[in-house]
Amino acid sequence: MNYSYQKEIIYETLKTLKNHPTAEYVYHYLKYKNYKISLATVYRNLNKMAALGKIKKIGGINGSARYDYNINKHYHFECQSCGKIFDISSEFTLGLTEQIQNATGFKIYSHDMIFYGLCAECRDNNYKTITL
Repeated sequence: MNYSYQKEIIYETLKTLKNHPTAEYVYHYLKYKNYKISLATVYRNLNKMAALGKIKKIGGINGSARYDYNINKHYHFECQSCGKIFDISSEFTLGLTEQIQNATGFKIYSHDMIFYGLCAECRDNNYKTITL
């Protein structure tokens, strides 16, 4: 991937945000910061970086792809109330790939896992709302 100023600002923005943003979010953030960049450029560069393994593309969360600077093995949790995305350590599922391979005979090269529910803050707020 050739260096370009636009690629660098997109990558640094993703690194700074850490909220698993959509391409649209990155675009609006950069426009807010007064960068001259098109939405198509943001999409193109995020997808190129993901294809090269420089960032991780997480598909299907809230209907739009999200992008993650953290390419280390980990999973995600999406709060169904506030929509925030959280990282979950892969230590919780050590040996999962091997268990599935042994049980099915599949050869697994990679996988993604997304958990859905309520984050602690929303769970507490919903509990307070229900109990009042």
